[in-house]
Amino acid sequence: MRAVALHADVLVATSAVLRANCVLVRAAGREGEKTAADSERAGALEQPGGSGQTGTGSGRGAETFVIDSPVLPDELGALPALIEQARFPAPSGLLATHGDWDHLLGRIAFPGLALGCAESTAARLRSSPGEAQRELRAFDEDLLIERERPLALGSVQSLPVPGRCAVGARELELHPATGHTGDGMAILLPWARVLIAGDYLSAVELPTCVDIESDLDAYLATLECLRPLVGRAEHVVPGHGPVLNREQALIVLEEDRVYLRALSERGAEADLPAGRRTPAQRKLHAENVAHMAH
Repeated sequence: MRAVALHADVLVATSAVLRANCVLVRAAGREGEKTAADSERAGALEQPGGSGQTGTGSGRGAETFVIDSPVLPDELGALPALIEQARFPAPSGLLATHGDWDHLLGRIAFPGLALGCAESTAARLRSSPGEAQRELRAFDEDLLIERERPLALGSVQSLPVPGRCAVGARELELHPATGHTGDGMAILLPWARVLIAGDYLSAVELPTCVDIESDLDAYLATLECLRPLVGRAEHVVPGHGPVLNREQALIVLEEDRVYLRALSERGAEADLPAGRRTPAQRKLHAENVAHMAH
């Protein structure tokens, strides 16, 4: 697992499999201020383009949220130590951008914390009990992965989207993001200028929909909703793949828009975006085409 500091209050931990991104967000309390002593204590983590110090200061009422999750058992087990090394407070909440199993595993690392998600995701989890657990079990069986404890979703807190969610003295902006699945949200951290996009805007993965014929318009609409949010961000964190700067994210957004339009109009003949023409992505494209045919 690779950890990168995007901002004093934001760390991204990327899993060794699926290149899944987990975001650790810290916000000082209303009475908390950053101090020089905190700066000296902060652990050094890799920064985009170089190395440097992580965030500083906690203060009374400071909070840490864990958004989405890495995948492997050792990576999940390392999250508490990573948070401690960064001098972030112990996490007080979990958030998931949507209900796919690989975004829900924070509950394994922190089984005592409630899982917050969009109302649409909470409804999905209620309507398909055990789905995430079955998909995780199938993934683990394929890769011969053993886990000390199973995934238990526990308390799921439904959040209104669009809306806001308080963390310490800050607020996260929650924006609807459907199309890849029928549920989900993107999360903007305005003070840190970081956008957490869920399974959108990946530079390594093609757009996919659960039901691409009915969800393609929703996916395109989500891309347009993300466009102004990308404009407010310095860093964009997709669910899978490298963290992007604003310019890179806008390029991926446009590539995805063009691809989905071409898929609708030309099917199998649609051109794949440059950099996403690997055998695995061609297989995803074939699946998109097959879904369009049904």
